[in-house]
Amino acid sequence: MHKSKAKYHLGQVVRHRKHPFRGVVFDVDAIFSNTEAWYDAIPEESRPEKEQPFYHLLAENDQSYYVAYVSEQNLVPDYSGEPVDHPDLPDLFGEFRDGIYPLHFQLN
Repeated sequence: MHKSKAKYHLGQVVRHRKHPFRGVVFDVDAIFSNTEAWYDAIPEESRPEKEQPFYHLLAENDQSYYVAYVSEQNLVPDYSGEPVDHPDLPDLFGEFRDGIYPLHFQLN
């Protein structure tokens, strides 16, 4: 059995290590859990290892809002103290406070 501990938590604001976007964690997979086609579309020299946590983010950049799927190795904490403006945030989280977004509901 594979055990993995996520470095980032739900509601935390993070940024991508290499690309200019940031987002809020709304789900975590203990290991890669996307399609092989998605994984194969990443250039081989940039492909992350599958045996690490992968994060679902409500992401934003200067041009748009979207959902991103990012490996732990490619994320860093965002210490800007600035909220994320993704339009889907209110569906899952409360108001931005003390650098995080609290969940609206209790998870099992």
